[in-house]
This record gives sequence, structure tokens and C-alpha cells, in this order.
Amino acid sequence: MSATTVSIVIPVHNAAAYLAETVKSVQAQTFSDWELILVDDHSTDDSAQILRRLASDDGRIRLAATGAEQHGAAAARNLGTQSASGQYLAFLDADDLWMPEKLEKELDFLREKDAAFAFTAYEFGDEMARGTGKIVHVPPVLSYRRALSRTVIFTSTVLFDLSRIKKELLYMPDVGSEDTATWWRILRSGYFAYGLDETLTVYRRPKKSLSSNKFTALTRIWDLYRKQEGLSVLASAWHFGFWALFATLRRL
Repeated sequence: MSATTVSIVIPVHNAAAYLAETVKSVQAQTFSDWELILVDDHSTDDSAQILRRLASDDGRIRLAATGAEQHGAAAARNLGTQSASGQYLAFLDADDLWMPEKLEKELDFLREKDAAFAFTAYEFGDEMARGTGKIVHVPPVLSYRRALSRTVIFTSTVLFDLSRIKKELLYMPDVGSEDTATWWRILRSGYFAYGLDETLTVYRRPKKSLSSNKFTALTRIWDLYRKQEGLSVLASAWHFGFWALFATLRRL
């Protein structure tokens, strides 16, 4: 395992419209000692062709594929995580963007906190990834109990130190809101997540994105409380109420 390299995993499914811009935001990082693992999850658009071109133009980019059928973002991230060779691991969705200082500042922050798990603030972007001014600020630290009521950890902002946390804890389950389920599992294992309250990521929100379906999002989170965490109906309702409140405030 490299002493400094950051491995970045991007799951890709029919993201031809965004891929080049997203990868460009990685290539523009002020911290340049990274490898980028692009995992094609059975795309049916021009994504595969774009991936090959991007990899041929930059030796730091590696390609992987989930197979002959679509397996979902969790499986694609898991495949990328499995093949990651860096000491640090970051996730980035195929339509989101990083600010140029994202990796540099978050690495410094993670080391300063002597921590295994960090995340940052982010800004909602429109379909063109233009900032809308809606910024999600993050708390200095999150424990498992507090995280149950505040899903402020956004996948494209996280950074892990793989010398301190086992890859097995980072493998995402095949459930709705698999990222949130993973953060909770990590925190339940005794880790804390440290928040860097700087806006270093733009969360692109296409009009028809899955996360924009409010009923689906509510159902997924409720299922996590009951099925993944095994909480009682009363405890689930308690945390769910606060989760819904904070989720609403984030969008105001």
C-alpha cells in the first residue's frame, strides 16, 4: 500500500453527459498523487468509450467493470474499493464535482485530527453543476448515535485512512441508501466521523435523480432503521423525526 496515494472510486452507469467534467475536477486537484478507479456498471450509453479515452490520456486512471449486467452503485464502489492501492480512499459520484483543493485540504484535516474517517460540507448544484447557494454545513464530529438523526455525510465528500480502518467495513450493502447504511456501520464499530466545514464538493442534482424522489428517500431511511440497524418502532420513529427535520432544513 502506498504511503501517500489517494485512491478515488467513481461508479459509472450511463453518465456520458457528466464523466469528462467530473474527471477533469479530479485532474485539477492541487494534490496530484492519486489513482482514479472508474468502474463501469453495465452502461448502455457512450460511457464505456469515454472511459477508455480518459484512461488512455492519463496513466493515473484505471478501469474496471461489474460485468454483463447492472449491479448497482454499491457493487461498483465495492469493486473499486477492493482494487484500491492507496493509503487513503475517496468516493466521488460520476456527476458530482470537486473543488481543486478538496483532496489537499481534507488530507491535511484527516491527519490533523489523527482520524480514520472525514467528510466535508458541500453545495447543491443544478443540472449543470452550477452552485445554487444551498450549502450543507457539517458538524465537527459525528458519533453513531448522533449520525442516526443527521444524514449529513455525503458520499462524494468522504475520505478514509485505510491504514486505520479495514476495507471490509467500507464495503456497501445491497440496500437502498447503501452509503448511509455504510456510514452507520462504521460509526457503530467505534469510529468517529470528523467534519471539515468547508464547501469542497458540488452535488449535482438532475431533475429526475433518484434522490429527488422524496417518498423513496423516506422509505429507504425507515428501512435502514428497522432492518439494517434493528431499531424498535419507537426508536426508529424518534430518529426518523429528527432526520426528516434536518433533511428539510438542508433544502431551505
